[in-house]
Amino acid sequence: MPIVRTSLPLVIALGLLATGCAKPGDESPGKPTAEAASTPSARPSQANAATPGAARAVEQSDALIDFAYSYPAAAGAIPKLKRELDVELDQARADLIAKATAQRAEAKQDGYPFNPFGSWTGWKVVTDLPGWLSLSADVGSFEGGAHPNHGFTALVWDRRANLRRDPIDLFISKAALSAAIRKDFCAALDRERGKRRGAPVQPGSTDQFDACIDPAESTVILGSSNRTTFDRIGVLVGPYEAGPYVEGDYEVTLPVTPAVLAAVRPEFRAAFTAGR
Repeated sequence: MPIVRTSLPLVIALGLLATGCAKPGDESPGKPTAEAASTPSARPSQANAATPGAARAVEQSDALIDFAYSYPAAAGAIPKLKRELDVELDQARADLIAKATAQRAEAKQDGYPFNPFGSWTGWKVVTDLPGWLSLSADVGSFEGGAHPNHGFTALVWDRRANLRRDPIDLFISKAALSAAIRKDFCAALDRERGKRRGAPVQPGSTDQFDACIDPAESTVILGSSNRTTFDRIGVLVGPYEAGPYVEGDYEVTLPVTPAVLAAVRPEFRAAFTAGR
């Protein structure tokens, strides 16, 4: 059965792709609330910066920025992936400091209040397989405005090739994957829209938030219920993509079907099986 979940818009929260997709003990790092973007306090945390095989969580909250970046031990256990994530962490913080410093100087010059800029990234395990590690991340930012913005990203680590891949790259094309899952995705999305809105989506509606969206243009994540192969596909949909901001995120989980298997690139088909 497809699974659809809700995530709050201001407290970035991403659950597991589906029951059984993450092992017991998989890390699920929390995200700061929107209010944290204006709460100066701690100095930077450099937890486990150089410890192989360890999770890492870095936080910095002061009058200039509110920054958090974390990844689980499963990622830290892969030296090349750990190095890549550490580089991304350092770059994200440096970019945030540069932007915030420039904005604070402009605010002082023009006489308007400055609120600390925010950047929050929390990687978590979707599934850990013998040949693959599948991760997803909540990514949030605040650079002024009415509220923080957020979305998602994902990766799969190919253990045999020792290479990071985008989940969508395991398929022949975005169009091929979309064609394989679009009908079931749209039906599941409309069911969840109806629950949140208290009324079903009307066929033929011209409202932009009633139209289905291309699932392959959102964040695709790969999960597993059998701990051996990918047999589930998740689609993470951020605010404004399928509904107004107040409706928050949508998450749709679908089984891998024969149509999905046909959309997988031949060299990766052994990593997939049809789900139930």
